[in-house]
Amino acid sequence: MPTATVRDQKGSEVGNVELNDAIFAAKINTGLMHDAIVRYLNNQRVGSRSTKQRGEVRGGGRKPWRQKGTGRARHGTIRSPLWRGGAITFGARPRDFSQKMTKQARRAALRSALTAKFEANELFIIDTLEIERPKTREIVGLLTALGLEGKTLVVTAERDRNVELAAANLPEASTILARELNVYQVLNHANVVLAKDALDQIEEVLA
Repeated sequence: MPTATVRDQKGSEVGNVELNDAIFAAKINTGLMHDAIVRYLNNQRVGSRSTKQRGEVRGGGRKPWRQKGTGRARHGTIRSPLWRGGAITFGARPRDFSQKMTKQARRAALRSALTAKFEANELFIIDTLEIERPKTREIVGLLTALGLEGKTLVVTAERDRNVELAAANLPEASTILARELNVYQVLNHANVVLAKDALDQIEEVLA
């Protein structure tokens, strides 16, 4: 069973915690993680782009000139895609980009991502996460105390307004709830910081 060091907000070691084998020592399935990331990104797409087709462009009801005898090419409408101001050929249309993935597959992919972070020593656990004031320097102090550089994801068990506001103006820090944790967010950050109660929630769901 893997063991991780637990630190306080000042970066001092306060103990150790045994991690669940099924979550932090799982077989890393890169293909499954790729599928989960593609699904996550596609589900963020709105799919609202739209261009007008022949039947939607205003005007063009009259034939611009007679069929024969003018020496020009035949045309039936000035709103043809061949004309300036006409319709668009094969233009973008509203569509649904969402993809489905089974719950078992999503959870297996998240276990793989957490295992990869743990094995790379990019997973950090703190006993408590309490910020009295919603100040950016509070999060900066936490990351500095832990010796973290680069993009960092802070995972909390419950929504904390002070933590969210403190990290809002810091490009290198993001916050997320344990129940909303996903493969993309885990792998898109150089470091993952788990509050102890958030770790308990994750193990309860994924174990």
